[in-house]
Amino acid sequence: MTKIPANAAITGVILAGGRGSRLLGQDKGLVNFKGKPLIEWILQGLQAQVGAILISANRNLAAYQAYTYPVISDDLSDFQGPLAGILSAMQQAKTAYILTVPCDAPMICPVLVERLYQALQTSGAAVAVAHDGQREQSVYALIKVATAPHLAQYLARGNRKLGEWYRQLHSVSVDFSDYAYAFQNMNTPEQKQMMEQRLPVLGFCAYSGTGKTTLLTQLIPLLKQRGLRLAVIKHTHHVIDLDKPGKDSYRLREAGAQQVVLASHQRLISLQEKPQTDGEAHLQDALACINPLETDLVLVEGFKHATFAKIEIHRPSLGKPLMYPEDANIIALTTDAAAINIPPHLHQLDLNQPNALVEFIIAQLPNLSLPTS
Repeated sequence: MTKIPANAAITGVILAGGRGSRLLGQDKGLVNFKGKPLIEWILQGLQAQVGAILISANRNLAAYQAYTYPVISDDLSDFQGPLAGILSAMQQAKTAYILTVPCDAPMICPVLVERLYQALQTSGAAVAVAHDGQREQSVYALIKVATAPHLAQYLARGNRKLGEWYRQLHSVSVDFSDYAYAFQNMNTPEQKQMMEQRLPVLGFCAYSGTGKTTLLTQLIPLLKQRGLRLAVIKHTHHVIDLDKPGKDSYRLREAGAQQVVLASHQRLISLQEKPQTDGEAHLQDALACINPLETDLVLVEGFKHATFAKIEIHRPSLGKPLMYPEDANIIALTTDAAAINIPPHLHQLDLNQPNALVEFIIAQLPNLSLPTS
């Protein structure tokens, strides 16, 4: 395997120098997304993968400079496109490579540098470009800084197309189809609204004793490795009381507080009373407790009667029937059986292969949504 260079060998370049025409002229990097400017989401995902960062911007320079990273502007006037920003970045970078990323996609693939660099070294190319499985994501590229003179000549001839410049060099396309979700961007107000409102929810349903929690504890670290921020909701029929008599929080609840929040430097704990006349717990109430600003996927254990996408866990050795097709919201079956007679449209996954389950979940992310009931 190709050795990954020290982070110091790569400068990350955030391309925030465009007009934002399709986003009503807004400066995309400063657009608020889920509680903070897009530039902050990108910095958060980029910092661990590179040794230095440059922000390419042509307006609102003071706002970008507040993030303490060097801000560079195009030498060419009148918003000449990403290549102008890339050339300025290469002229300023003190590293052998630059990694370019756009300012309008809040997620950064956690293996972006690793995979692009391996492809660059294996192929001997000058540019490695990400491909999400459907199309080339040309602004996600690892570029040798030594190509700067070639780019300067290309721009001097009046050329501006990024893909065309790549084709003039020795470039290689790198498969990121397993991380396609990380390349979602927002070019229009409609795309921004859709991305802000989406909170993917996926359930795991099974009979008691099947091992729902055990499976989730296997999947959670694997999904985290893929860069996803997770929340988990577990339905229980037991009486819950994490509080203890005599504690201040217990006394406050006994005094009549409907909700008590315990806050420390380590975590927040919310204790909320549920009226006894309210019957069973509702998934929508539990989801209301999830912070959507910090969550990419909600995994739900239980709530089998709610209407949302679920994976059924089935162990024939328990002697229980399938929940499918009685529950039409089941989209896949994970089992330790060799084969089960199920309809072709229902995916069957090996319960003992958590990595394959993760691949399936990742592929389903664009289709998952909030429950309707």
